[in-house]
Amino acid sequence: MNTIARKKIIAECDNIVIKVGTRLLTEPERIPRLISSIAELRRRGYRIILVSSGAVGIGMKQLGLNKRPSKLSQIQALAAIGQNKLMSIYDDECRKHNFKSAQLLLTSQDMKERHLNILNCIHALWSNDVLPIVNENDSVSVDELTFGDNDFLAAMLGTITRSPLTVILTTESGLRARNDDGTLGKRISTVSAIDDTMKASASGTDDSHFSIGGMISKLTAAELVNAAGEYLWVADGRNDNTLLDIIAGKDIGTLFIPSKKRMSGKKRWLSFLTESVGQIIIDDGAANAVCAKGSSLLPSGIIGVNGSFERGATVDICDDKNSILARGLTNFSAQEIDKIKGRQTVEIADILHHTADGEIIHRDNLVVM
Repeated sequence: MNTIARKKIIAECDNIVIKVGTRLLTEPERIPRLISSIAELRRRGYRIILVSSGAVGIGMKQLGLNKRPSKLSQIQALAAIGQNKLMSIYDDECRKHNFKSAQLLLTSQDMKERHLNILNCIHALWSNDVLPIVNENDSVSVDELTFGDNDFLAAMLGTITRSPLTVILTTESGLRARNDDGTLGKRISTVSAIDDTMKASASGTDDSHFSIGGMISKLTAAELVNAAGEYLWVADGRNDNTLLDIIAGKDIGTLFIPSKKRMSGKKRWLSFLTESVGQIIIDDGAANAVCAKGSSLLPSGIIGVNGSFERGATVDICDDKNSILARGLTNFSAQEIDKIKGRQTVEIADILHHTADGEIIHRDNLVVM
């Protein structure tokens, strides 16, 4: 991809999510340079969300620790200590550029259950010219500590805010090919498809003392962002000019390119922010119709149903090997589907003894996974 193509991508951006990792923030002098670059992007009209790790690492430095503790309560305490110091530094730097910052501490549960409140808060902050700075709420969370140094959180925020670009700043030049002897080789400029071989070659972090992310978590984040039809760019945050070079369309880091068009708001919600409460098992013909042709799910292709759910529930659509093919909002309860599975649409009313929709899940309420 040449500079012109990259510039075209940037030209379509309005919101940008920028994530900076723990290892970059173990040197506090990087923060003024980071905020300076963000200030320049803001002056150019971009609305920015900064996702910042570093609370645990700074907490460790505050207490003079050299190794990340293994006990969860100790990590949570370090996060509480470090977050206070981290936000103090950020706010001081933002004020030097004549704008303010705000702190949002989130968990995975917040993202799924309160995403509209989060989105409304972010838009309110933007409307008041305030920089939202987001971190995982490590002082109270448990599972969230394993998400990969905020890479997943940044991807989720990029998805719910419909940000065309998510940037992950790290201590690597980007995704790199792995040589036959296992060593890292040439930087990969662009990725249009993430395959199993790429995942297998991506190593975890070699610095577990301070951070818990690695390149594999960046691939996971890229999959999520690309699935929504948007771009993710991994680049070296040790270079002070990285963000400005990205905006200029320069060939740095690794740009992950979506293969799909931008996903609608409803389908984003179905894909990333809902939890399935049941399964509908379908045959090969229905799988082809739903996944390849974009059709609605009809009763004739259903061979089974698992779980107990009512009309309007979110359910997974699976093949006979239990692989998830799609997800959607059902027009029927599990009990009703069990009665009409394998039957024709015209038979539904007679079987259920009431008028009903012709589709089990309408294609507008369905997303292929």
